Amino acid sequence: MSIDSNDDAVFKAMANGLRRQILDALKEAPRTTGALCEQFSDLDRCTVMQHLKVLEEANLVLVRRDGRERWNHLNALPIRAIHRWISQYSDHAMSVLTALQQQLDGEKE
Repeated sequence: MSIDSNDDAVFKAMANGLRRQILDALKEAPRTTGALCEQFSDLDRCTVMQHLKVLEEANLVLVRRDGRERWNHLNALPIRAIHRWISQYSDHAMSVLTALQQQLDGEKE
């Protein structure tokens, strides 16, 4: 399984803690940009929009316009794709830890 430039954009977008918080908010339900600005009231609207743009470019947020409102929806498919890649490493780590535990248990006996 390889990783491509789309995955690079997902990793870059998710590297920022605020963007992960925005994704967490969208996991609960789609939100308008105005609602996100209210939720992250310590930031100005321009900053929230910049973060949403990065998420949209990484295909993590899908936008639907309804009149003057911009609805932001979570797209979890790119996260699922990188999860499959990352899980290879967690499986390996678990096998190493299991072998270490078995070795330690053997030394105790």
